[in-house]
Amino acid sequence: MTSLKWSRTAVFVVFAVFGLCISTWAVHIPSVQERTGVSTGTLGTLLLMHGAGALVGMQACGPLINRWGSARVALVGVAAMAATLALPLNAPTPPMLGAALLIFGGATGITDVAMNARAVAVEKRVGTPIMSAFHAVFSVGSVVGSLIGAGTLAAEWSLPSTTVVMSGGCLLLVLIVAPNLLFVREDPRTGVGAIAEGGPVPATSKRRRLVLLGALAFLLLLSEGCAMDWSSLHAQERLAVSNSLGALVFGGFVTAMTVGRFTADLVSGRKGPVWVVRYGGAAAVLGIGIVIVSPVLPLTMVGWVIFGLGLSGTLPQVFTAAGNVAGATGTDFSRVVGCGYVALLAGPALIGWLSELVTLNLALLLPLVAVAMAALGARAVGSDEAPAMTAKLRSGSSDPCTK
Repeated sequence: MTSLKWSRTAVFVVFAVFGLCISTWAVHIPSVQERTGVSTGTLGTLLLMHGAGALVGMQACGPLINRWGSARVALVGVAAMAATLALPLNAPTPPMLGAALLIFGGATGITDVAMNARAVAVEKRVGTPIMSAFHAVFSVGSVVGSLIGAGTLAAEWSLPSTTVVMSGGCLLLVLIVAPNLLFVREDPRTGVGAIAEGGPVPATSKRRRLVLLGALAFLLLLSEGCAMDWSSLHAQERLAVSNSLGALVFGGFVTAMTVGRFTADLVSGRKGPVWVVRYGGAAAVLGIGIVIVSPVLPLTMVGWVIFGLGLSGTLPQVFTAAGNVAGATGTDFSRVVGCGYVALLAGPALIGWLSELVTLNLALLLPLVAVAMAALGARAVGSDEAPAMTAKLRSGSSDPCTK
């Protein structure tokens, strides 16, 4: 088995490459829309294909993890993401774009479930909360990808040139850490699910808890997905800014997500995961409200930053709670993540459809309602093994990211 240090590093790299691929696609959505000539509503329908592909990938991921282990499946998935990123970026027609997004989405879904399952296993070996740190590195990858995207758009690079740089760079990063994922021997003691004390956990109790966590994952990923897919285009349509400035709006959101996630583990250790979800959700409501009413770019940027800060630490608390539900299996965990990705299937598409009925600006009321509901349901993340790790953090253990 690889050392804990290298296991953690490999997972960090997978999360970073995941962020690079997702943000590279997100900031180029307006350019792809312009090239293919689709309407906003049609674009929303095409984005549905990405979510559909992700959902299919997640359904396939559970059995793959059971057979090959989360580390190997994460390696294959992230390599496939880097390779298939070229497909939607260079699709010349709407039908080909839909097919490309379906394939890219399949790789995305497999990677997301597998990397989070592997993160739960590594977190258990470390013994303190670090899930938010993994997601923070995803946000770092998103920031870097958005900045590179803004730069290449401003420099008027062609999409094929951008594809070569981003796909090639991501594949190189994956190749560097591949041995630390390929040759991992999974340890059943650090898998998903807490060992139930006092006998088996009643199926109804476990199922109820997983359903609540799945609902939270749905609401939070719906909100994050709407920001990822529509923040750049919203700024361009409502405020009449350039493609490059729209990409910077997206960059402001993911930068705020990054800062928030690097501090969320400490906040969770001191205040508890319920506090993070409840008050983070309230802050996100304030942020998206500012975006909706703002008439100028600086205030819109402030709104997306507040939204990102509030949302940043919420989803990792849900995944940690799901990974520590007593008696849960890897398949149960994948279903919670899959519930979140149903939101990525529905959320951006709903925004596109709503924008045809009202405006894109008013359509952003959808994520506002979603984060408000998540804040009200925050109690669901208080659970099983997470408090034990929190106690270790409070007792003065060192920073798990720098051991």
